[in-house]
Amino acid sequence: MAVIDYNQYFVAARNAYHDLSFVSDEAVNGVLNALADAIGARTGEILEANKCDLLRMETSNPKYDRLKLTEERIVGIANGVRQVAGLSSPVGRILWQNRRPNGLDIVQRSVPFGVVGIVYEARPNVTPDVFSLCFKAGNACVLKGGSDAADSNGKFVEIIRQVLVEHGISPDTVCLLPSGHDSTTALLHANGLVDLVIPRGGRSLIDYVRREASVPVIETGAGVCHAYFDGAADLDKGIAIVTNAKTRRVSVCNALDCLLVHQSRTNDLPALCAKLAEAKVTLYADGLGYHALKNHYPDSLLREATESDFGTEFLDYKMAVRVVGSVREAVSHIAQYGSGHSECVITEDDAVADYFLTAVDAACVYHNVPTSFTDGGEFGLGAEIGISTQKLHARGPMGLEALNTYKWIIKGNGQIR
Repeated sequence: MAVIDYNQYFVAARNAYHDLSFVSDEAVNGVLNALADAIGARTGEILEANKCDLLRMETSNPKYDRLKLTEERIVGIANGVRQVAGLSSPVGRILWQNRRPNGLDIVQRSVPFGVVGIVYEARPNVTPDVFSLCFKAGNACVLKGGSDAADSNGKFVEIIRQVLVEHGISPDTVCLLPSGHDSTTALLHANGLVDLVIPRGGRSLIDYVRREASVPVIETGAGVCHAYFDGAADLDKGIAIVTNAKTRRVSVCNALDCLLVHQSRTNDLPALCAKLAEAKVTLYADGLGYHALKNHYPDSLLREATESDFGTEFLDYKMAVRVVGSVREAVSHIAQYGSGHSECVITEDDAVADYFLTAVDAACVYHNVPTSFTDGGEFGLGAEIGISTQKLHARGPMGLEALNTYKWIIKGNGQIR
C-alpha cells in the first residue's frame, strides 16, 4: 500500500489561507450564496451519495439519524450557508485601542486562526457548515470526517471546491483527508501547518483528540445533560421541558441524559415521564425513582440504574433518573457526572433558580427551558462550529467570532524604550 503524504494537504490549505487574506467580504459572500444554490441544485447527487453511506450502517445504530440526509435537511443546510453569508464578518474588528503617553497607538484587532482542522463523526451536515463558518471567518479548513459518512462528505467537498474554482479562489481552502486512523493522527500532529483542531463527536473521540494532539484543541460535542425538577416546579412545564429535551432528537449533544427529581415530587415521576413512554424511552432509575415508576411505566422500558448509567451520554432513547433531597444535592450530582455542556432547572422558586444558575459549572445553564436550545442558530449566532465544553478562548455555542483570535498592532514614529 502506498504511503500517503498527509503534509501535502496541510501545506496546500496553508497556502490557500494566505491567499484568503486578500479576498473581500463581498467575494466571500458571493461564494457562499453560490454554494447554497449549488447544494440545492445537486440535491439528487447528495442523496445518492448519502444512500451509499446509509447502506453501510445498521438502522438501529444511534448515529443513523445523524448520518441520514433528506431533501428537507438539505434545504436546511443550504439555508444555513446563506445565513452565514448574511452575517457580519468577524475579521478585522477593533477589540481594544489606546494611545500611550509616549505616542504609541496600540490596537487589538481580530484575525483568523489560519488553518482549522475538524475531526468529526457520522454527520455529513458538518461539512458545509464548517466550511461556511471557517471561510466567512477567513480560515482554510482541513476536514477529517468519519468513514461512515465518506461518500456524503466527499460529495459536499466536491461541490464546495467546484464553486471555489468558479469564483477564482483556491479549492484547497477546504481539504478532505482520506478515511482512516492515520490521517487523524497526522492532523493532530501537524504542528506549524494547522493552527487549531476542533473535535466534534462523542466522549471517546474528544478524549482521544485531547490526549493525542500536539496542536491546540478546543473541545466540543460531548454532552451529559441534566434537568432538575425542583420541589417548587410546575408540572406542566416540567412535562413539556423533559419531553422536548429528551425526544426532540436523541442523537444530538444537547439531548437530556439524566432527570433529577426532588424527593417531595417523587409521586409526579409517572406524569413527568408519561410521554417518554410513548416515545419508547428506556429509563434507568435509582431505588426511589424505580419504586415510583414501577406499575406506572412500561416494565419493558424500566430498569434499575447502576452507577455507570449516571454520567453516560446515551445518544439514544435512554435516560437516567435519580431522586435528590435538595437543589444542592442536584448541583453536586451534576458536578460529579456532568460534562460542562448544558444543564436545566425547572422551578418557580427564584431563590432555587438563582442558586442553580450560579452554582452549576457548565457552558449553558437554563431555567424553565430545555437544553435543546443549546445551538448557535437558536442563540442568534448563525450556524455553529460546535459547542465548546471548555473555558479557554470559547465556551458554549461557537459562532463566527470564536473562529477568530487577535493580534496587537502598534504604530509609532521612531520612539525607543
